[in-house]
Amino acid sequence: MADQERLHAWIDGHVQGVGFRYFVRESAAALPVSGWVRNLHDGRVELLAEGRREDLDRLLSAVRRGPRGSHVMEVRVKWETANGEFDGFRVQPTA
Repeated sequence: MADQERLHAWIDGHVQGVGFRYFVRESAAALPVSGWVRNLHDGRVELLAEGRREDLDRLLSAVRRGPRGSHVMEVRVKWETANGEFDGFRVQPTA
């Protein structure tokens, strides 16, 4: 787990009601990363993922692009220490 990192991100813009979470889930499924994505009540999307830095950077690039119909205005990123708590990648309920 020494080569694992944790990406915690908050995505702002037109990112709800456009399939954004499912786009993130599919993007994560193509990479060896685990974690979750969910809508927030304030209109943002929150992402928490663990994996190797280069894989998380690929996921972050996809998130910044977003699916068709979305418009990502800002991605706030916080890098943290991975703890291996996730099994797979899921869409979580809105928080």
